Order: sequence, then structure tokens, then C-alpha cells
Amino acid sequence: MSIGNRLMNAIVNVFSAILNIRIRFKYVLLALIILVGGAVGITYKKMLDNVGGKEDYAEAMRYIEIKNIVEDEYIDNVSRQAMGDYAAAAMISGLGDKWSYYMSADQYKTYQLNTANEYSGIGMSIIKDDSGGFQVISVNADSPAAMAGLSAGSVITSIDNEDITGKTVDEARKMIRSKMNGKFTLGLGRKNSIEVDCSGVYQSSVKYRLEKTEAGYIQIFNFEAGTGDDAIAAIEDLLNQGAVALCIDLRGNPGGLDTEVAKFLDYLLPSGTLFVETSKDGNEKVTSSDAMCIQLPICVLVNSETFGEAELCAAVLQENQWATVLGEATTGKTRTQETITLSDGSALRLSTGTYLTGNRTDISAKGGVVPDLIIYNSDASATGTTEGTVGESTGGGAQSNDDQLMQALKLLS
Repeated sequence: MSIGNRLMNAIVNVFSAILNIRIRFKYVLLALIILVGGAVGITYKKMLDNVGGKEDYAEAMRYIEIKNIVEDEYIDNVSRQAMGDYAAAAMISGLGDKWSYYMSADQYKTYQLNTANEYSGIGMSIIKDDSGGFQVISVNADSPAAMAGLSAGSVITSIDNEDITGKTVDEARKMIRSKMNGKFTLGLGRKNSIEVDCSGVYQSSVKYRLEKTEAGYIQIFNFEAGTGDDAIAAIEDLLNQGAVALCIDLRGNPGGLDTEVAKFLDYLLPSGTLFVETSKDGNEKVTSSDAMCIQLPICVLVNSETFGEAELCAAVLQENQWATVLGEATTGKTRTQETITLSDGSALRLSTGTYLTGNRTDISAKGGVVPDLIIYNSDASATGTTEGTVGESTGGGAQSNDDQLMQALKLLS
């Protein structure tokens, strides 16, 4: 007899033995009820686990109830996809955070295309590769990336020997931006590397001059790599020229790197906590300053186009009563965002971190930095134009259509 036949006979004998046992029907029925009930209970628990618990399950059922009523009763034809997208968008909109938003699958594809076409500061555009690295998809001619020998198809896996395969595109770009005022190494694959030299094309984001009122004027266009050192060097030069006060212009500054802001604030302020970067899970990065500081009258100019780290700079100086903030209220974009892809191809652009001042003030929650003196410019094109003005230390003779700057110079005088 074959092994297959023997196995079949054994199975038949087992079932025969079971069926020959005399068991009352009510016990059989009870056992079936227990088995079915247990299966239903396990299924229900699994459903609750999938949606996050009873409250989330109730919310999901409410959405389904509304959807079903609309489909059954609404007079026009209904697109389930559109209804779902609008519901998801409304959910994120309900957070009250204008920097967080939902993207449908089509919108997210467009977003990915646009961000892929954004050039990192060294003149290349990158996308996340399946291997975890970052594939170069295009390179600008005569850019630092091109001169270093990078080409489309290269896959970047490290920056200055730091592995970046676990980082997002935003994080990788930020790391590259932080190196843009000098030389750094990009790792390609497992063994190859290439040196990128940005020092030859680096342009300072700081301009300064000594006003006739004896105040030093420092205009900071952004807080990208090198800004902290450049701003400090500008103030040192102004002090050597005899500056007795400082006017720091952050109008139109889109922000940049918190490390550059920290370097600048550490130079200006005495010892203490400057600011805190915090996330939803409670992780905190505290940035502090040492005892060295600049003790001069300081005015900071801001407007509605002052963003992010520039707002943080103004808020910290204001909170420490180290400067008078003058101009217009800022935007309140001091939260950091992350793109989270959903299972159906849609995505969330969600605020997952925020900057707090040393006193734990959330600038974004307050809607931005409110100046100590609110002044509007009657001529927006005149911003920063005081070259060639005349005036003594009183500031009374200065001439410019930049009303905000004129008021700051008078205040400092």
C-alpha cells in the first residue's frame, strides 16, 4: 500500500472515531456558539486595532454613515474619490495650522515633480532612490555640482562621511545647504566619493554700512550657510568703525538654518537658553549661549515677509529685552513640516516640529512676532535705501522713504 493511501486511511479512521462518540446535541451546539462567538470577537478586536480603538471606530462609522446618506439621498451624482479627498483635506484644515495640508494622489505626484525639479544650492536636483540614497536627476551647467563631476544617475549615500540613506529629501537638502560656504564630500554608492567646492561661488547674505547717525546697519537676506559668521564679522567691522548702536534688518528674510541663527544669537546675547526645537514625541534640542555678549542699543526690523528662523531670531532678542523690534507682524512660520505618504498614494504635509523661545513661547501658535513698535512703509520699494543720507547723531537729518528704517535710526539715536 502506498504512503498516500495509508495517510488517507488514517484520516478516515480518526473521523470515524470522532463520529462514533456519543455527544448530546446541545453540547455540540454550545461548542459551535462559543467557536463562532470567539471568531466574531477576534474579528471585532482586529477591526478596532486597525482603526485605533473604539473612538476611532465610531468616527470611521460616522464617516461611512454620512457617505452612504449622501450617495442615497443627494440629488446629483457623487464622486466617492472626490468626497474622500475633501474629507481628508478638511480633517487637516481643522487643525488650524496653515502650514499643514492634504494632497490627493494626483496633487502629490505634481508636488513630487515640483520638488524634484528644485535645485539644491550646489546646482543639482535629487529624488529619493529605492536603495535609500538620493539619485541625481539633473545638474546645472557650471554649477559646483557640475564642476565636481556629478551627473544625472549618480546616487548620493553620504555627506562628509555621514550616512544619509535613512533621511528624507528635505533633510538631505538641509544638510547640503549647511555646507554651501565651503568644501564637502559626497559619498556615491558604497566606495566612491567626490568633493564639492562651493567656496568659489559663495555669496554672502549679509550687507552692512555705518549710517551717518553712527548706527551700524546690517541687512541679513537669509540664514543659509555662512550667514552667522558673516553677520558677526559685519558687526565687528562696524564696531571698529565706531558704531554706537545696531540696526538689524530681517525684512523679507525667508529663514534658513537654525545653526546659523544660533551662532548669531550666541554672539549677541549673554548666557542662557536661546531656543528649543521640539517634536510631537517630546524630543527636544536645546540651544544655549555663553556669557560673551554685545551690549549696545539694538533695533530689529521685521515685516510680513519675515519667515521661520528669521522670526525666531527677532523673537529671542525681543524676549530677552535685548532689542526693540520694529515694523510689521511676521508670518508665524516657525514650525517644521514633514511629508507623509499614505497607502493610496495621497500624502500629508504635516507640521511635526516647532521652535520655542527660551521661555517656551510658540511663535507659530501666537501667529508670529508682534513688533514693539508697529510701523508700515508708505513706499515698499524704499526698503533699506539709506545710502547717501545725511544727518548727525540725532538722526534728524536722515533722508529716506524707508519709514521703518528712519524710525529705527531715530530711536537708536
